[in-house]
Amino acid sequence: MDISCCAWALSGPEETALDQLASWGFDSIDVQARTFANATARTQMSALGLSVRCVALSFNIPEEAALDSPEPTARRAALAHIETGLDQAASYGVDTAYVVPGLDPELLGYFSESFIAAADLAAARNIKLCVEHFPDKALPTASGTLAYLDKLAHDNLYLLMDSGHLQISNESPVETIVQAGAKLGYAHLDDNDGEDDLHWSLCDGVLSRDALAATLEALEKSVYDGPVSLELHPELPDPAAALQQSLSLVKEILTEE
Repeated sequence: MDISCCAWALSGPEETALDQLASWGFDSIDVQARTFANATARTQMSALGLSVRCVALSFNIPEEAALDSPEPTARRAALAHIETGLDQAASYGVDTAYVVPGLDPELLGYFSESFIAAADLAAARNIKLCVEHFPDKALPTASGTLAYLDKLAHDNLYLLMDSGHLQISNESPVETIVQAGAKLGYAHLDDNDGEDDLHWSLCDGVLSRDALAATLEALEKSVYDGPVSLELHPELPDPAAALQQSLSLVKEILTEE
């Protein structure tokens, strides 16, 4: 199983982040829309042997834009941003991208309209579009998000599973993987205290080594064929050490299986 890294775990110049990630042993990264997109970054990634696996489309969206806005102009602006991000993803040869739901469940109908339109834009570029279940947002649980995807019944909509978010919603990663089946589109790994979305290094919070191993085993036994991606917080006391620690732990567990 491949291990990717959400590059936004590192603040500072993009060139420095790429050098660091490659030196620590990452072969692939995830990027936010409108980042790592210039010719310098692309040339450097190629030289370092780094590939992009996923683009986070909801980042860097204009203030006046929102996928779940009641205002059509705001939704159109959000979709324009999403389409730019999908073009960026396609230029990397990426096959997966994702969005984050809005805050208000009452606005989920507007989000659905935008989400389906975005799924069509992604499908035209051979990109799977995922939505991330997110505590305190309109889709707070993985099980509820899967039910929501079933209701939308669109061939190009998938779940992004976040292990830290599952800890907050008290859901089992193994059961989520089984429930999602072919609708599992991507997987984030991170840790927390079980209450707040802290994005700590793996096993620095409530996540146990056995639970992490069980999650990785379930992913390997499933139909999912993508990477696991480390999504750690850039404001951790030492993000570099946290990333290296988490990468080493996942590699160690995968070697044992």
